[in-house]
Amino acid sequence: MTIETASKLSKESLSTLQDLIRINIDAAKGFDEAADNIEIQSVAETFRQLAIERNANSNELTRYIELNHADAAASGSILGAIHRAWIDLRSAVSGGDAYVILSEAEKGEDSIKKSYEDALAETTGSAIHSVLAQQFIGIKRGHDRVRDLRDEFAQD
Repeated sequence: MTIETASKLSKESLSTLQDLIRINIDAAKGFDEAADNIEIQSVAETFRQLAIERNANSNELTRYIELNHADAAASGSILGAIHRAWIDLRSAVSGGDAYVILSEAEKGEDSIKKSYEDALAETTGSAIHSVLAQQFIGIKRGHDRVRDLRDEFAQD
């Protein structure tokens, strides 16, 4: 049995990191687009900050992929692109309604949170586990912030 180190990650750990890079790229793009589609400046600013955080996650995970002499994912997923298109469509139909945009953003946050929960379960004992655990704290905080904003804008 080989002990996994940050520069000698298993194929499974590398695959998990690639998946998380893609979903962070998707989330960052989604938040940037949502910020452009919402007229409420405070919400747009929250979205932009979350996009920065998701990009930072992706960049950090990319460094681990490169440390293992592999090429990191450079783009998001097809599902992420479809979800962003859906947000754009719903935004257009709803006239940029904050609740609609926040509801869709919260669905995306549910997805990234679940991906991190699964990754944490899969990487227990891995050299990368503590990095993912630290990122998950920010993911959870962002998820909760989007959920709370959505609830603030809920129709009575």
